[in-house]
This record gives sequence, C-alpha cells and structure tokens, in this order.
Amino acid sequence: MHALIYRKSVPRYLASAGAARLMRRRFVPALAPVALMDIPFDRESLAGRGIGPEWLILKVRMCGICGSDLNLLRGAESYLMEPYGSFPIGMGHEIVAEVADAPAGSGFSEGDRVVVEPTLHCAVRGLPPCRYCARGDWNLCENFTHEGLAAGPGIGFNSATGGGMAELVAAHPLQCLRVPDSMPDELAVLADPLASALQPVLENRPSDEDTVVVYGMGVIGQFLVRALRAVGSSARVIAVARHRFQAELATAGGADEVLMSPSRKDLGAAVNARYLPTTLGGGNLEGGADVFYDCVGSPRSLEEGLVSLRGRGKYVMVGTAGSAGGADISSLWFRALTMTGTVYYGHGEYGGERRRTYDLALEFLGDPAFASRGLLTHTYPLHEWRKAFQSVFDKRGSNSMKVAFDMRG
Repeated sequence: MHALIYRKSVPRYLASAGAARLMRRRFVPALAPVALMDIPFDRESLAGRGIGPEWLILKVRMCGICGSDLNLLRGAESYLMEPYGSFPIGMGHEIVAEVADAPAGSGFSEGDRVVVEPTLHCAVRGLPPCRYCARGDWNLCENFTHEGLAAGPGIGFNSATGGGMAELVAAHPLQCLRVPDSMPDELAVLADPLASALQPVLENRPSDEDTVVVYGMGVIGQFLVRALRAVGSSARVIAVARHRFQAELATAGGADEVLMSPSRKDLGAAVNARYLPTTLGGGNLEGGADVFYDCVGSPRSLEEGLVSLRGRGKYVMVGTAGSAGGADISSLWFRALTMTGTVYYGHGEYGGERRRTYDLALEFLGDPAFASRGLLTHTYPLHEWRKAFQSVFDKRGSNSMKVAFDMRG
C-alpha cells in the first residue's frame, strides 16, 4: 500500500529546523525525512511488528493534518520526546476509516465506518492498567514505551500500526468508535482536534463569572472556544487571532471578543488589567484574566499568558512546546499562578458523570447547533502531500484551518 513514511534522520531533522527558522511559511520536502512509499501491509507483516490477530485493519477514508505532524516536519519536536517514538513512522492520527478486516469477536464488521482514538494505552497493548489507565486517564499512560509494542503514545507516532496518511492502518477495537450514519466523513474527521480541545476544557473548566483568554485561533483554539460553549460555559471568552479569517471563525464559534495580534497593553485592556510601563521587557499588567488557554505554545504566548493572568489565575498549555527560551516567567511566582498542561484525551467530567472525551466530541459534532461550518477548509489526495503540507505551513497565503487527506477516490 501507499503511505507517508517519516524516517529517522538527524541531519534532515536539523536541516528542516534550520529551514523553518529561515522560511517559516514554506515547506521544503527535499529536506524533510518524509516520503510517499509503497510498503507491505497485511496480517503477516503486522504480526512481525507485534500487532495481534484481534486488531482491525482499516481502509482509511480521510485523515487530518495535525500541528504535531508539522512539528516533525519543521524539526520542532522536543528532543526529550525521542524515546516516545519509534521509526519509521507511518504519519497521521486524525482518522476516519471503514473496517476492511474484522476478526470474530471484535464487535465490528466489514464496512463499519469508524473514527480512531489513536492512543496506545495499556489495554490496547494487552497490559494490566497502570495507575492512570485504571481511572480512564490513558492520555497519561505509563507504558507508552513498553517493549511489547513499538514505542509511541499513539497511532501516527510509532513503527508498528502504520498511520492514517495511508491506504490502510491497524487499530485495536478499543480505539474505534462508530460514526453515526448521518455524519459525513468531512465532519467526522474533526473529532480528533475537537477531542484535543475538549480535554483541557473538561479538566480546567472556568466558572461562569470568569474571564478567559484563548490565545491562538488555529483549529485547536477554534474548537476550544466551541468546547467552552458546548459544555455550557458562560465565561467571557476573549480570542486572540493572527489572521482575519481566523477572527471571523472565532466569533462564529462563540467568542465574546476577538483581538488581532494585540499588543500587551491592548490585551491588558481587554482583560480589565492595569498596564504598568517598564523600561525594558514590554510592560507588565496588574489584574487580568482568570484562565489563559495557550493554543500556540511559543515563548511569546507563554509570557503573554503569565503576564495577563490575575493573582492565582490558571495558565493551561494546550499547544505543544519543546522549549520556551527567553520567556519571562516572573509572574508565575509573583502572582502565585497555577500552570498546567494537557495532552491527548481520555475521560472528563461532564453533566455530572465521567465521560469518554472522544465519545463526547462525536456527540457534539452531531449536534446541528454546534458551529463546525468552515473549519475543514482544504482536502487533498495522498499523492499531493507536498501541496497539502504547504497549505498548512502557509496559513496566511492559503487561509487554511483544518487540512485533510481524502483517500476515498
């Protein structure tokens, strides 16, 4: 089958990082260690990689491109994350597929349409649950590097399962959720980014009296605004966007106010903070927001988040970041802030019960009142992977939000 394969190459990784610093909006495929390849993919080859006979083989229909995929292509992943991957990687984890081969007793039949929750947690690996998996927090599983299956926290980041940017992929039945017949693939492919935004909301829900900043209006930021409204939050939501089309979508998703690349003084005014000039460092703020969701994960967004929070406010890192060199973090101790992160999805509290986040994401997407229109902006056949990645690299030029591969043809 044909699949986009990411190989381990330190020289190419560093070269991609250098190119990204010089040409941030340009994808340079000649440097990136990724290629469309024809590889074997059947029960025999999967067994050699530790995939048991109980796993499903899925025919991919659509697969979205995630920011974590771009981090690999930009050479921007943390070096500390290397043990949590295995190579060569079959790229792609935002998967809508149909069952091509379902073993007896799997609970699925050939032709069933599913989305895939990619996490390779204890139960999927056939292990007794670790302390986190035992309570459904499998996004924090302690066995992502267990030797029984190739290292990796999920499909799309390991050498065993293959990835969604391919014709076929392997998935455990526990990872698969049926797509309602009424839901088109173009909507179902948004389940993964919505779940990624929903998890931090379920874990860090603001009170209705709070002022909230959602910094970064890529697709995760867009879904975070929508997730706040979907769970019933009446908090005042201020969105920070870079591009006009992002601002328009943020307003449609329920943001009370949208700021376009604001100065610190402008951000302070929006969160009712008092601006305090400084000789160096861009100024400080007194007072501010109650919760800051950082959907960018850069040194600048980290510093803006900490500065714009009131005393005992909460900073939530949603965007993946490897380093934050140069950020001034004095507000962290000076204002006694809480700082936390979020990763993947598991379970969360909603409606007085503990719900599987991915299942809840599908439920919200199926609600006609949920503002999903305009979030999937581009689709490409797999052989146009260079063009697809370029459209994500250059959001300003392409006006891209969510870009996906379409393998249905």
